[in-house]
Amino acid sequence: MPLAWSKRAVQRLRTRDRSAAPGRNAGIGLMVGAMFLAPVMDALAKVLSVHISGPQVALSRFVLQAVFLAPFVVVLLGMRGLWPQKLLLSILRGVLVASAVTSFFTALKWMPLADAIAIFFVEPLILTLLSAVFLKEHVGPRRYIAVAIGLTGALVVIRPSFDQFGAVALLPLLTASLFACYLILTSKMARNEHPLTLQFSAGFAGAVFLGALMGISTLAGFTPLSLVWPAGAEWGLLLGVGLIGTSSHLMIVYAFKAAPASLLAPFHYLEIVAASLFGYLLFGNFPDALKWAGIAIIMASGLYVIWREQKAPL
Repeated sequence: MPLAWSKRAVQRLRTRDRSAAPGRNAGIGLMVGAMFLAPVMDALAKVLSVHISGPQVALSRFVLQAVFLAPFVVVLLGMRGLWPQKLLLSILRGVLVASAVTSFFTALKWMPLADAIAIFFVEPLILTLLSAVFLKEHVGPRRYIAVAIGLTGALVVIRPSFDQFGAVALLPLLTASLFACYLILTSKMARNEHPLTLQFSAGFAGAVFLGALMGISTLAGFTPLSLVWPAGAEWGLLLGVGLIGTSSHLMIVYAFKAAPASLLAPFHYLEIVAASLFGYLLFGNFPDALKWAGIAIIMASGLYVIWREQKAPL
């Protein structure tokens, strides 16, 4: 699933001076690498969707995230690093991100990769609105107008997809809304929690939530959420989803530690470019002129909101 940022969360990740060019270049390199890596995970999820449901792919992704991160948490933070200070909020955060990834992976079964990611990119705009409500951040009329324009751009992309795929075209929009809520909680919890604890707890809670949901569905015979046994090559693809998902998120964290958010945020939109490239090379899908117009509107609105946030006080 696409990656996203929270202004306050990334500000808290700044731990050293970034005025030196090597640090800034390293941050840009990590960000660009993550933006080209993340769509590979989504492409693998799309390939897997032929036989394995989106929820099961998401379950594998969160199980592997928890397994990969647990040793690092224990070595660096001790056993207490596995237990978040605010357990209920951590559980809610895990449920939100698990639901977001499940929605996105489900959409990829039918939708072109670039279309789904482009619609998801209204997430920073939704986050702006939620920040005003829940974090009491000041959002001026210019940013509200930019949000409205960006959502209009999303409708330009959604409309032809909706005509072709039906309500499935709304799933990336649901993903964006759920992920924005997840980032609001992350912003609140980042004040007292280590980033590794946050990542591990999200993976663990997400895995437990999806595991319970799919286990009950399998016993009840509800086919859309039933577990299936992967074929030989699919085990490797599931492993790839988990590895790429975990490593790309960690690359983002360390990119923001090395360089300012204002420098890195525009590079985030390279993910749409990468998704379009992989979608064309692997699946033969490429956005038409109308969808590119919608994508351009979303990107312009998002970049304007980012620019205005950099000018606004924290």
